[in-house]
Amino acid sequence: MAKKKKMVNVSGKRKEAVARASVKPGTGVIRINGKLLSTIQPDMARLMITEPLLLADKASKQYDFKINVKGGGVMGQASAVRQVIAKGLVEYDKSLKQKFLDYDRSLLVADSRRTEPHKPSRSKSGPRRHKQRSKR
Repeated sequence: MAKKKKMVNVSGKRKEAVARASVKPGTGVIRINGKLLSTIQPDMARLMITEPLLLADKASKQYDFKINVKGGGVMGQASAVRQVIAKGLVEYDKSLKQKFLDYDRSLLVADSRRTEPHKPSRSKSGPRRHKQRSKR
């Protein structure tokens, strides 16, 4: 007989945002930086965060999530939180993994793209910007 995991720690990233979560069996309470999921604004971010919960259906109501997220912007943080929720659910229920990958690979796999570093002598204007020249 398989032993039930008591608590799992998972992390997720998107751009500059990093989310860390503690997942444990419970009643389906999700707290993000101390706030309940239902109070998260803007609505688009909240809808994005709930995607893995909707895909998992009944399994999502069996676990409590305590999530801390910092860095980046609102949508980057929402993507990191969404990834953490999906990873946490997969830790307890391996059958959800293929479902999440079929729906959206970024639910389980972090996006490695980052902004290009600024180059010397023009660091305030961007990495590839050059001084405008007049042809005549």
